Amino acid sequence: MKFVFDLDGTICFKGQPVSQKLLRSLENLTAREHEVIFASARPIRDLLPVLHERLHPYTMIGGNGSIIAVNGKIISTMSFRKETLAEIVPLLEMFHISYLIDSEWDYAYTGPADHPILNNLDPLKLADNIELHKLTTVIKILILTSSNMDEVLQRLNKMDIVIHTHGEEGILDISPQGVDKWSGLQKLGIKKGEYIAFGNDANDITMFQHANYSIMIGENTQLKPFATEQLLLNENIETTLVNKLNELGSLDTLYDLRTLQEIK
Repeated sequence: MKFVFDLDGTICFKGQPVSQKLLRSLENLTAREHEVIFASARPIRDLLPVLHERLHPYTMIGGNGSIIAVNGKIISTMSFRKETLAEIVPLLEMFHISYLIDSEWDYAYTGPADHPILNNLDPLKLADNIELHKLTTVIKILILTSSNMDEVLQRLNKMDIVIHTHGEEGILDISPQGVDKWSGLQKLGIKKGEYIAFGNDANDITMFQHANYSIMIGENTQLKPFATEQLLLNENIETTLVNKLNELGSLDTLYDLRTLQEIK
């Protein structure tokens, strides 16, 4: 079976790498001939620091579906069209926007020097922070602060793009139209109902919608309607996850999973 995992708030917490106990559980899945895939809002560059190097050859979907790496190599990217960027870029100055804008590898950052997002931004110093006009492509835009975020959101909603709002942080997360975690899975040849999904946020909705079985970590009102099962986010979450992975990993097929669902 295929197991697809979001990272932050799902299998790694408070910006820390995936723990040793979860690392062993993920490797146990592959030892049982299951396939493990990571699907995150982070670009591939920022996936690597939170995953042990033994997991680096695993298939990764980054940037909410805009970039895919297999066996440590980027094989596919989806970037904004020039016409779309021509609509977005003028807003940056007009509304005094600070941002994190990612290309395939490098990035442009203009946010506060103490913004929490810096805790997760290129901690291994694998990329360069360069001026926006020097980025060869743009695959993802995070709007961090603005003089009028509501007006910015209204204008963005009229554009041909995908927008996720991270409420607690007040961040707008923007991707090219047609890009989400499900589109990334499709690029890998994965079909509807062929995988089990783990996630915790609104950007996991499309991944949950097309999963055979979906497990939400914690509480998210947008994601909850699409979750088959919910695991409480508390001090025991890693142990709960290990037990759940052992349970699901012992199944051989998705038919066995459906049988388990009927029993429950």
